[in-house]
Formats: sequence, C-alpha cells, structure tokens
Amino acid sequence: MGEYKLQNDMETERAAGVYEEEEQDFRHDQKGMGTVEIILIIVVLVGLVIIFKDQITQIVNSLFGKITQQTGGI
Repeated sequence: MGEYKLQNDMETERAAGVYEEEEQDFRHDQKGMGTVEIILIIVVLVGLVIIFKDQITQIVNSLFGKITQQTGGI
C-alpha cells in the first residue's frame, strides 16, 4: 500500500511540474501582443479622426487653398 501511494505521489508531482511549465510558457507567450496593440492604436486614431473631423477638414482645405494660390503665381 505504501509503495502505491509513493508511486501515485510521484506521478502527481510530475503532472504538476508539467502543468507549471505549460502555465509559465502561456504567461510568457506574447505572439498575439503585437496584433492587439496595433488594433488598439488604430481604434484610438479612428476615434480621434471622428472627434476632430471638422477641424481636420478645415486644416486640409486651408492647406490646399494656400497651395493652389502659390502655384497659380508661378
């Protein structure tokens, strides 16, 4: 009976060790982090464009107007 318990304990420890290694690998795996970061950056940029749409449109129109005026003098 004692030998069976010892063997069972050893198997449990081995299984726990494998589980801990897999858990550590999972926590340190950062393959998807780049994708998530890029998506968050895009979401923030789109949000800023939506919020400041009128101001951005005015700036772009002003710049194109100045470019048109200056190239007309050439």
